[in-house]
Amino acid sequence: MARVIPGGWAFKPLLITVIIAFGAAVVDSTSLSKETPTTVADDLLKTVPLIDGHNDWPDAMFDFASYKLEQLDLYNWPTTQTDITRLRQGQVGAQFWAVYTSCTTQYSDAVRACLDQVDVIHRFVAKYPEAFELVTTADGIVSAFNNSRVGSLIGLEGGHCIDSSLATLRMFYDLGARYMTLTHNCDTPWAENNKRDNTNSSVIGLTDFGKDVIREMNRLGMLIDLAHVSKATMVAALQTSVAPVIFSHSCAYALCAHVRNVQNDVLNMTKANGGIVMVNFYPYFVTCSEFATLGDVADHIDYIKNYIGVDYVGIGGDFNGIEVTPVGLEDSSKYPDLIGYLRTNRGWTDDELRKLAGENLLRVLRTVEQVSLDLSATTTPLENRLTGTDLGNTTCRSITT
Repeated sequence: MARVIPGGWAFKPLLITVIIAFGAAVVDSTSLSKETPTTVADDLLKTVPLIDGHNDWPDAMFDFASYKLEQLDLYNWPTTQTDITRLRQGQVGAQFWAVYTSCTTQYSDAVRACLDQVDVIHRFVAKYPEAFELVTTADGIVSAFNNSRVGSLIGLEGGHCIDSSLATLRMFYDLGARYMTLTHNCDTPWAENNKRDNTNSSVIGLTDFGKDVIREMNRLGMLIDLAHVSKATMVAALQTSVAPVIFSHSCAYALCAHVRNVQNDVLNMTKANGGIVMVNFYPYFVTCSEFATLGDVADHIDYIKNYIGVDYVGIGGDFNGIEVTPVGLEDSSKYPDLIGYLRTNRGWTDDELRKLAGENLLRVLRTVEQVSLDLSATTTPLENRLTGTDLGNTTCRSITT
């Protein structure tokens, strides 16, 4: 029986009510205390594919095993910055795998070297179908994500892969390549690279044939990647392309004045174009030194967001293409730490983080696909060819016409 106190109050039920309410408050407090930046990011990344713009893992497969996959355990490969276990820990939804070959292969066996890497991407995806799915479209990325696989896209890192041939460009597209970086750290006969900006020797950026490369990429539906090119090439490409471009792994020049980074006027052009800058993790591009932290990378992401808007920034870590990494972003498992840090320490909303993680790249790719559909209805493949000395070094060529 409840004890009745003056005024008619039942003491015991009141006490029970207070205890229950206090207990609920304790449970809520305990539950909230378990919410960390990383757990918040984990939940968010279940709703959108995190898409990284650049990873050189295929080149590591050559360096460590000459592309012999039977010699490698892709679930556990601690000598690289990526493996399946860490991709899953990092909740990577889609990855552009870079096809890279040194500039020394230009004018000799660059096409063969790039085909070797396209081949190994196809083979590791096929060998681990429970982990990877080869995709070529925005819808394919979403489908792979829904099937809990890493959507695997191919990006050519350097125009020397196509040996100044639009036909070769088309064949790489048919093999699944969905972006091409116009140059690496060397000129092609038709485009100038970023190192020219160290000596102010970049003049035209793109030749007339280089502009044809842009037009054919627009027609095909291949993303134009302006990482590694000179500023003049960036400007010429942005003026020529009728589809959004990407910087697959670059940072903000205003925070680190390196020629690989994107200057403010080019950021403005990228916004007008509808493109995206996917922020690199390489300390030398982040802080212009060998040391950087997760927070320094966040500074570049914040800068681009604040300067041109949240719709034009993404992530392009450059893992396995960099010999040093920021503290806190050591490998492919660390993306949730970055997402959680931006939400907790920089005030990003969930909607903004979804755009950064993947929605911005999906928008760009869908627009590129629509431009391709429109152009394919009214145009045919370009048939222009470079000939003679316009091909550059012709020592190893039997065909120069």
